[in-house]
Amino acid sequence: MTPTEQAADVPAGFEPHFRKSPMTDPWEPLYSRRLENTVQMGLRLAKAHTNSRGLIHGGLIASLSDNAMGYACAQAMGWDTSKSLVTISLAVDFIGSAEIGQWLAIEPDVIRTGSTICFVQSLIKADGVVIARANGTFRVVPRKAKAA
Repeated sequence: MTPTEQAADVPAGFEPHFRKSPMTDPWEPLYSRRLENTVQMGLRLAKAHTNSRGLIHGGLIASLSDNAMGYACAQAMGWDTSKSLVTISLAVDFIGSAEIGQWLAIEPDVIRTGSTICFVQSLIKADGVVIARANGTFRVVPRKAKAA
């Protein structure tokens, strides 16, 4: 699929993800959509996202859910650059599966933010059908200054 075909195959409002990570680089192209109090992430499922049985890998769902929920907390907290978010706990319930070619969307909902903690839950959908749910707790910590 060409880059133009890929762009046409992305749901409205999603753009190339604004942040890169060595962990998620192999899963590119990733997309995100910023809303008032959350950040949703998505991608078109491909063979690289499957396990040895050809099913979408649970590790992909868990990792992207962790990412999206952390970004959702940051969005809800106004992207305070003096603070960082660290995952305290992450739980994922798998209730379905997805196939290559489907659009996987992670849709977080921030439950509560505070000065030291953020609670968030998420639905993970394949072409609009819920296949998993996740919840996470994130610690708000001061961002360390980078060495000169």
